[in-house]
Amino acid sequence: MNNELETVTLWRPIRPEELVLIEQSGMREFPPRLPEQPIFYPVLTEEYAIKIARDWNVKASGSGFVTRFEVLKSYLDAYDVQEAGGRAHLEYWIPADEMSKFNDAIVGQIAVVQEFR
Repeated sequence: MNNELETVTLWRPIRPEELVLIEQSGMREFPPRLPEQPIFYPVLTEEYAIKIARDWNVKASGSGFVTRFEVLKSYLDAYDVQEAGGRAHLEYWIPADEMSKFNDAIVGQIAVVQEFR
């Protein structure tokens, strides 16, 4: 495969308010971060995203969703994978001011693959 077109599958646990904004984008991009959210955290496994959506987002918002999407590997190569409290909790830390570039690196649509209430 052409390295410039190689993608990495990522997941993102989201709350209902974020899902509405993603839907408004045609399932093509994540919304800008809020002032109190300096980092965007897409995760490397569906299991980790499920844990956050089910255990945290449902308690905070009444429901939680897991999204799956493809991102150009060439974009992600500029970032290190971060370990957040254990080897099973791997994520990228994308600065809020990079969201536009991150969204440009998404290939295809963002899919909702799990829902918890």
